[in-house]
Amino acid sequence: MKNLITDIDGILVGSATDETLKSGTTTLICEEPMVASYAVLGGAPGTRDTDLLAPDQTVERIDALTLSGGSAFGLDAAGGVQALLKEQGRGFVVGPVSVPIVPAAILFDLANGGDKNWGQKSPYWDLGWQAAEQASSDFALGSHGAGSGALIAGLKGGLGSASMRTASGITIGALVAVNALGQATMGDSPNFWAAPFEQNEEFGGLGLPVAMPHDVAQPKTKMDSMQEARGQNSNTTIGIIATDARLTKAAARRLAIMAHDGFARALWPSHTPMDGDLIFALSTGAKDLPDNDRAFIELGAHAAATMARAIARGIYEAQPRANDIFPTWQQKFGK
Repeated sequence: MKNLITDIDGILVGSATDETLKSGTTTLICEEPMVASYAVLGGAPGTRDTDLLAPDQTVERIDALTLSGGSAFGLDAAGGVQALLKEQGRGFVVGPVSVPIVPAAILFDLANGGDKNWGQKSPYWDLGWQAAEQASSDFALGSHGAGSGALIAGLKGGLGSASMRTASGITIGALVAVNALGQATMGDSPNFWAAPFEQNEEFGGLGLPVAMPHDVAQPKTKMDSMQEARGQNSNTTIGIIATDARLTKAAARRLAIMAHDGFARALWPSHTPMDGDLIFALSTGAKDLPDNDRAFIELGAHAAATMARAIARGIYEAQPRANDIFPTWQQKFGK
């Protein structure tokens, strides 16, 4: 396993980044239509085509999911993905027409030091097309795609992913663009809140601090200094939790809700009025879950842990770029 969401058969991921813009797009392509739902627990979401993911809505399966920077402008990225899929003959069939179903979510990265003077047309439609073209089983983490312009409190954010396989053979994967108002590390220490879930030193292997930092219980956000106030409203963590377990739309929604525990385990604070925290849940339907309540409870718990790991990996893997406002984790703590 590559420790990526693409460890689940049938899922591909591509990213497109504009370094001058300091923003980008990441899209997940379903090789076959898949069951999906979502849950929003943040107070400032930006979305496209998410209503149809409710369990009582008609469309059962989707063709792709798009995560993008750019705030509301970034919703154009889903149009680029949709256009490429249309050329491939993909989509929900309505009479003689096929409409690719590409729900999307965005984060706010417009105040991160990049040049946003793009003129009459935003670049996100093209970034969406490029991301879909590049979709494969391998993709870069950190300052790429939807995570390329992301910030958290005092550090660069980034694009993260993680995966695991349960004892019963079910695979779970997470993909996330981390741009939270809060922080992923404990107080002023380099230790990640997600440390209890780390596997194979995937984000440094520091574990928990020997002694808890004196300020560990004090929420630290982008609003805590004049420098950080520049990006205080530049927030939102958006992610995808996927599994090869066969789920209904209702079960996928419950999985998305449970996976939000991963946000709370990895980011402090999370789900604030200034974050648009959202998770899509996706099921390939390749395998049956064991027929008992415990199996789904364990699936949700593992989903939350996998999401927490993906968040920490996104921060750990961030790379420095020109005109950065904040340092990367490696720049601040790597030595």
